[in-house]
Amino acid sequence: MSESALQTSHPFMEKYQGRLVGILRWEQLDEFWQVLQSGKTDDWYIYHIGEQPPLTPCSSDQFQHFIDEIDKLLRRDHDESYCGIVYVDDKTKPDFVKIYDPNNLGHVCGSNGSPPPLPGWIISRIQPLDLEVAIQPPGNRRRWWQKIFG
Repeated sequence: MSESALQTSHPFMEKYQGRLVGILRWEQLDEFWQVLQSGKTDDWYIYHIGEQPPLTPCSSDQFQHFIDEIDKLLRRDHDESYCGIVYVDDKTKPDFVKIYDPNNLGHVCGSNGSPPPLPGWIISRIQPLDLEVAIQPPGNRRRWWQKIFG
């Protein structure tokens, strides 16, 4: 089995590529943070895309601190009347959360024909894979690169 096939079948990648529900309104985000904080909070991995994926879950204190800080950042940098940049697998029993960086949205839905940008952060109960390695660039970029350095 190839490395890319192995990574695609990895539970983290299945969650990453699976169906997620958007949190559209700020009030929904407030409710969602409460759901996250009301459950067990020391079994979450917090992954900032671009950094090495964490090897161990964060502590409850780190989790609480992250939620407080990411909420402030999202509200400050995504100065809109709606949220729409947080996606979750299940709003009442979450295991996986994608949070897009308000300063790197591009075309999140991929509607311009290109893939959406990577999220800024992922909160997951499954140990993350390095997304920059697991998700290969589009074929036209690989061919372009191979022409230059092939």
